[in-house]
Amino acid sequence: MVNKAAIWAVALAASVAAQDTCTVVEEQTAITVLKPLTVNYNNEQTHYWSTFAGDLKPTCILQPETPEEVAAIVSILRDNNETFAIKSGGHNPNNYFSSVDGGPLISTAKLNEIIFDPETETVRVGPGNRWDEVGAQLDATGYTAVGGRIGNVGVGGYLLGGGLSFMSTEYGWAANSIIEFTVVLANSSIVTVSETTHPDLWMVLKGGGNNFGIVTSFLLQAYPQGDVWGGNLEFDATPENTAALLNAVRNFTENYTDGKAGIIMTAERTLSTLLDIWIFFLYYNGPEPPQGVFDEFLAIGPTINSCKTQRYSDMLSGNNWAVIKGSVYTIGTETIPLPSKEDGPEIMQSIYDHWVNVSDTAKFVPGLITSIAFQPLPKRIATIAKSKGGDMIDIDDDIDRIVVELDYSFLSKSDFDQIDLTMRATYNGIGDIVKGYQQSGQLPSDVYLPLFQNDGFYPQDYFGRLRPEKLQLAQKVQAEVDPDGFWKERTGGFKIPSK
Repeated sequence: MVNKAAIWAVALAASVAAQDTCTVVEEQTAITVLKPLTVNYNNEQTHYWSTFAGDLKPTCILQPETPEEVAAIVSILRDNNETFAIKSGGHNPNNYFSSVDGGPLISTAKLNEIIFDPETETVRVGPGNRWDEVGAQLDATGYTAVGGRIGNVGVGGYLLGGGLSFMSTEYGWAANSIIEFTVVLANSSIVTVSETTHPDLWMVLKGGGNNFGIVTSFLLQAYPQGDVWGGNLEFDATPENTAALLNAVRNFTENYTDGKAGIIMTAERTLSTLLDIWIFFLYYNGPEPPQGVFDEFLAIGPTINSCKTQRYSDMLSGNNWAVIKGSVYTIGTETIPLPSKEDGPEIMQSIYDHWVNVSDTAKFVPGLITSIAFQPLPKRIATIAKSKGGDMIDIDDDIDRIVVELDYSFLSKSDFDQIDLTMRATYNGIGDIVKGYQQSGQLPSDVYLPLFQNDGFYPQDYFGRLRPEKLQLAQKVQAEVDPDGFWKERTGGFKIPSK
């Protein structure tokens, strides 16, 4: 005869197991719980840059307001085996990195403090903010923080990925200006992480992604900020313009004499490649750039020039036009050593032509917009980063580099598999081009070329491209703060490989 007590025990265990995170949070806490088919739930899901991520359906959306509430959620999650995600601004388009299907989504929307301290020249920023919000609130103080170049980008994922900024040639990666993190660890403890309190954890959080905990606030160094000059240039992508612009960005990267200047040089093709243009984002930390800073670009003759003197926060908001809403969006990256002046025209053109040829294979995908961006990574960023304690990316100042960003957006997720292959072919091909020129001696071969995490496509080996000692540090710290693999097994993102 079956023991009735055993039956009741099994039934009770099943009942407890059935208490999913959303139910327990709603019954036992005062944390905001957004349920499917409600206006606020649906609105939160529209904030993703990629509609595919927004189409994934979390069982509920949790909106904690304090570190203690985040800790309570983590404690509840530890009692089940649900997958989950943490979302800041929803900029990362990789599915399951900040989105989830069938598990709870932790939205940081209400972790949105922006507290400036003029005495220490610091600002405490919650991960639920976007950079245009941070800029707007700091505007009246005469200070700003190193952050995203497009205002709509969220704070959290950007900083944990390293963060490339218009200000990086003055202040380093955005992560280099993080003085302190407040973090909820896998055991639900809340810790304050700085160079002095937890130096190893402080280091791995600067470019280590979501592998170590949920950051509920960042204490950032703030910097004096007045008016800036910036905006956009547009050029027709004629063969002559393209060759001249590729040469100009190479020269600009090598001869980076003014750290107050920043650019993103982007080629864009759309309407089944009938539209073929170059779009520049220009920035200068001052009311007007000195003569000579951008002259080589301007001399090529843009068809549109919107650059003007303006508030920094206005420039960030003005760049939001570049956010393509209503499409599936993918992003990938590669890092290249800067070619010499002699070999630059051939190598830069080869990379551009490769992107054109590969993107042509997908040109009839409905709604396709494809772009390639050349982002200077000059030696001075490495020098500044090291002077501020370093980071996981750990670039050296032996060579100049360019971070290549690749984007494909399109209308229907039914075309994702094709674009997935197209993206891989694009960045793998650029890597092969670099290796070929290294073998021929036209590019330096014994150089460190990490990937920029914020621009990475989900299959890319971010941690495998870091220096071995940085990977080992990440593995060591992960074993210390997450010995059970809570974040590794239950969330998406770029994961640390096992030893």
